Amino acid sequence: MFTRPSLSSFVYRSRRVCFSAIAASISLGLPTIVPAMASIKPVTASTAKHAIRTANQVDKPSTIAQGGDEDVNVRVYETASPAVVAIDVGNGSGSGSIVTSNGLVLTNSHVVERATGPVTVMLSDGRELLADVVGFDPNGRDLAAVQIRNASNLPTIRRGSQNSVRVGQRAFAIGSPFGLSNTFTIGIVSRLDPEDGTIQTDAAINPGNSGGPLLNSNAELIGVNTAIYSTGENTGNIGIGFAIPVNQVESFLTAMNSGNAPIAAVSTGLPELTPQDTRLDAPPIGGRLDEGDNVLPSDRSFFDAYRFSGRAGQAVALTMTSQDFDSYLILLDADGNRIAFDDDSGGGYDALIQATLPSSGDYLLLANTYESGQSGAYRLRLTSGAANTASSPPPSSGSLNIQRSGSLQDSDGVLPSDGSLFDAYEFSGRAGQTVEIGLGSSEFDTY
Repeated sequence: MFTRPSLSSFVYRSRRVCFSAIAASISLGLPTIVPAMASIKPVTASTAKHAIRTANQVDKPSTIAQGGDEDVNVRVYETASPAVVAIDVGNGSGSGSIVTSNGLVLTNSHVVERATGPVTVMLSDGRELLADVVGFDPNGRDLAAVQIRNASNLPTIRRGSQNSVRVGQRAFAIGSPFGLSNTFTIGIVSRLDPEDGTIQTDAAINPGNSGGPLLNSNAELIGVNTAIYSTGENTGNIGIGFAIPVNQVESFLTAMNSGNAPIAAVSTGLPELTPQDTRLDAPPIGGRLDEGDNVLPSDRSFFDAYRFSGRAGQAVALTMTSQDFDSYLILLDADGNRIAFDDDSGGGYDALIQATLPSSGDYLLLANTYESGQSGAYRLRLTSGAANTASSPPPSSGSLNIQRSGSLQDSDGVLPSDGSLFDAYEFSGRAGQTVEIGLGSSEFDTY
């Protein structure tokens, strides 16, 4: 039997910029639960590359209404916002809360699990500091911590009492949605999950809010914002967001303090599955995803599970196509660790994983919809060797296929934000026109 990998292992997957989240952004989790994660990439030239920026400074009003809602709002923001940070991982961004004066920052696992080195933390005063990922929740919850280097005397977030949250109480969120740092939104606690205490709120949460605090009227942290729910028709915020409750945060911080938090994201597994057995190079599989199928807890999307065997070093091409929904593939090893995942590499909304198997044995392939609410028929093909792209359809009539090649070197342009090299290309288009732009390199990570 396969056990389900942790939410942090694969559930918070990259999405397209339309905001379902995030090929140019990252999704939260849950019905689209789109990793507010982090991983969201900028959508305009001014937010390019690093969706983290200094908050606009505004003069405080000389007087503030006393005793009313406005006074509470201002007090909560001014008390808590100095301890809220933006986190840039390079391939994504999110938010976090400083929980110790020497710079321990609480955030989501899905914000930092792909970090390949130090991350950049931007404080509310605009300072950008390096930080190291130092721990993940040992129980596989979407929690992680980073440690700011050489930090001291930093403002910290206060944490609320465990089990003190009530439906109907006011809720406040601070974070960096779409790179807009220290954004403040207001709502109420809409629901508490009876099983795990997950907090549902209508305070606006969007990609980039992941890892930031959900606060009560005393400016105390009552949860860590982790996901939003969105429908296929509306992939933006629709007033249903989710936060990990403070009691689970406390148990994670206890594990951090005792040295029991792993420094890599934990795989805690799917519910027990009975995968359908198949093999590489078998005839294509026709299937259907609908009510009654397996459901990813993170975003309530449907999936079928298939098991196949492979050998170490073997190249495989796994393709999922559908005329009914946006296909999504997740490849796991026998222990439930994520090997690869893909959304649209097969062209259009079709998924294609091309991978080299790391070991000999069984593998699990999840044939999944991109988000909740999607259903319909699909076709799945598992082949050994690289995918055959020779039969890819040519551009449709009236389209223009332009290819350019080049190299990046020291004489090229340099982005001030991170010192990376770039070349610039210009083209003309018309309003409403659909374009697809791809960039590939065998020598560096493209952006």
